[in-house]
Amino acid sequence: MKFVTDLISAQDAKTEKLTEATASGDTLDTVATTKAGDEVPTDSLPPSDGDQPLAWAPIEPAPKKKRLGLWIGLGVGALAIGAGAASMILIAPGTTVAGIPVGWLTPGAAAEAIDAHVAETEVTLTGAGDEIVLTGADLGASIDARGLADAAFAERPLWNLGSWMGDPVAGDITLDPETADAALRAAVPASFTDPVDAGVVFDAKSATFVVTPSETGTAVDVDALSTAMVDAIADGAKSLEFPGGPAEAAPAVSDEDATTMATSVNTMLGTMGFYIGDERTVPVKPAVASTWFAVVDVDGELQITADETVIQATVDTLATSVDRAPVNAKNIVDSAGTILRTETAGVNGRALGDTSGLASDVAGKLEAGDGVFPIEVAETKFESVNLLRTIDVNLSRQTATLYENGAVVRSWAISSGKSATPTDAGNFRVYAHVREQTMKSREPDGSITETPNVPWVTYFNGDEGFHGTYWHNDFGNPRSHGCVNMPIDVAQYVYEWSPVGLEVAVHY
Repeated sequence: MKFVTDLISAQDAKTEKLTEATASGDTLDTVATTKAGDEVPTDSLPPSDGDQPLAWAPIEPAPKKKRLGLWIGLGVGALAIGAGAASMILIAPGTTVAGIPVGWLTPGAAAEAIDAHVAETEVTLTGAGDEIVLTGADLGASIDARGLADAAFAERPLWNLGSWMGDPVAGDITLDPETADAALRAAVPASFTDPVDAGVVFDAKSATFVVTPSETGTAVDVDALSTAMVDAIADGAKSLEFPGGPAEAAPAVSDEDATTMATSVNTMLGTMGFYIGDERTVPVKPAVASTWFAVVDVDGELQITADETVIQATVDTLATSVDRAPVNAKNIVDSAGTILRTETAGVNGRALGDTSGLASDVAGKLEAGDGVFPIEVAETKFESVNLLRTIDVNLSRQTATLYENGAVVRSWAISSGKSATPTDAGNFRVYAHVREQTMKSREPDGSITETPNVPWVTYFNGDEGFHGTYWHNDFGNPRSHGCVNMPIDVAQYVYEWSPVGLEVAVHY
């Protein structure tokens, strides 16, 4: 150490100077110099003792204190300060991350050590592998080295003596599937037979989507290899052996996966179409839908992909199926305006709205598994037309006349009740319809007459009504037991034309 040498050199220089002065006979009442700036005081020569004077030595100055101890003390202190500083940046001894020692290292150095250990770990493929050696780097092995190193330092700094020789710090080591697969295929190609994924295709005969079955293949098990590497490194090893022979490789898409997709798609086909509100206005047939989309295998997952261009061709013709003129409602009413029956339901007119983005919307919905495509229309409200219908029965003329809004619709000759069983005069309303029945009539002598299969009966007054008559053709003359006899076709017309509540006027 330099400070020790300097101290010794200074003391030697002092001694040399005193010796030279004595040898030259210089009087010692001069100043003896040890170093530049240091003076040594002397006294006068002592009395002589005979011929020789007594030689008195110069008065020695008090020796300067040596600073060696101080300097040594400063060195030990510096070492202590350095150790303290190091304890603030190093990981505690005995610390391992994923089985890799990182004690006495900074986080940065620890991260490099972890990365290097994982990358350099060797895997010897046995069996069909023919002792081929692959490294972690070859297999795409990776670990969050920096994150784990920082975490290890945060939890276990060197200054914390309680964290020394702690439990191992866990770390996930993964193999990149594509990198590992490529390396293993190149190393042991005979161990690989690609599996066949299940699929879903359209069957024109059944008009449904059906499953094409999967096939099992072979491969080196990358997941098992990854686990083996993790275990080996955790045990402190940098090499391991792993079977390179073929193991069963399941398809990425199983038959069950494909069945689920086919069921979903076929359900979608059952409701597919263009909707106005809740109405499926334009259904899309399965055969057409199958040209719009297909079920494809994307990285081991079945997905629906739609063809917007093909969909657009249908959208371009959509107006012909959607547009329509309004249909006015026709209601049969009585004289008070009460609706007795809606003869024709009113239907709003409509015109297809903007379809500029419809094909794109349809494609997006299909790919999401949705077959309901709302469309916009402009509607024209229908109008309502009321028809006041009545029937007039003239017993004097033996006619029945049908009126609609005061205009004669039709008029026929009838046969009303005979004088012994007359038809009642008055204002009545239709109250029932019977398609066919056996009628019983009481004769004046009290006997009962039955007439089977009387058709198209429209009752308006108790047991009196209009009906078809097949047993006579004497219309224009009274012949009945109180009913209004009509030709069968006329009776059917009245039956269908007259709703319940229709007003019937019977008079002479």
